[in-house]
Amino acid sequence: MTTEESDAVDGISVERDGHIATVWLDRPDRGNGFISAMQVELHRQLGVLDEDDSVRAIVVTGRGRFFSTGADLEPGGANFAFDDDQHRAARSMMATRLRPWKMRTPIIGALNGSAVGLGLTFPLQWDIRVVNETAKYGFVFTRRGLIPEQNSLWLLPKLVGLSTAVELLLTGRLFSGIEAKEMGIASAALPADEVLPRAREIAAEIASAAAPAAVGITKSLVYEMLGETDRERAFQDEWETFRWLGRQSDSAEGVASFIEKRPPEFTLSKNVEIPGRVERWSVPNG
Repeated sequence: MTTEESDAVDGISVERDGHIATVWLDRPDRGNGFISAMQVELHRQLGVLDEDDSVRAIVVTGRGRFFSTGADLEPGGANFAFDDDQHRAARSMMATRLRPWKMRTPIIGALNGSAVGLGLTFPLQWDIRVVNETAKYGFVFTRRGLIPEQNSLWLLPKLVGLSTAVELLLTGRLFSGIEAKEMGIASAALPADEVLPRAREIAAEIASAAAPAAVGITKSLVYEMLGETDRERAFQDEWETFRWLGRQSDSAEGVASFIEKRPPEFTLSKNVEIPGRVERWSVPNG
């Protein structure tokens, strides 16, 4: 398969290489700082790639020295003092924006350089993060007179524990990539020039060895289970979905390819719908 790369649109460009897509934050002259149009284009492209069955994994990285310096605070960039019309427009945008955790395609953040504010809360929404061991990261919102956003108040305590999360969020302090790995924000902290290659290695492993449907459904259920308070319901959902997938062609192919020691040829769509979702059973009392 050939590699295809698009020109940057609103600070976002996309490169496709086989089953892997790399999305570039492409405003290096502004430290990949986000303006509104860039946010919209990023999520639009993620949605396009998620709908494409040929794309089995997405890597997001930054062009140049930084991953992202957050919201672009220069004139023409971010403005947090919304008037009524801007507030209505922003509410509409947020209401319709695709949620990364609802997308079936794995999204891997390759944080090649420093990332703060919005530049860190966006990749926090993704599935796997590889960071630059010496770069600086931080939830700096309180130092700008704001609260942390993009669902970080909900997710960060689940990643690092309540005590650590509150300390990071309240102080807004900077921390290194090595600390990010130690705290559980990232799965790996590497020298700068190894970050993107490692992220692509992870993407390639998913794309070549794992069934797209099984990956997509697993991702969906993982995030659903974060909000599930009924352990029995979670157990039943998991079990019934496991049994349904076991009756599909990809399951037979996964076993056959393992026994025959050959690459698997999975055919089920990553966006497959589970008929009726699941049928739960009743549990006797006592």
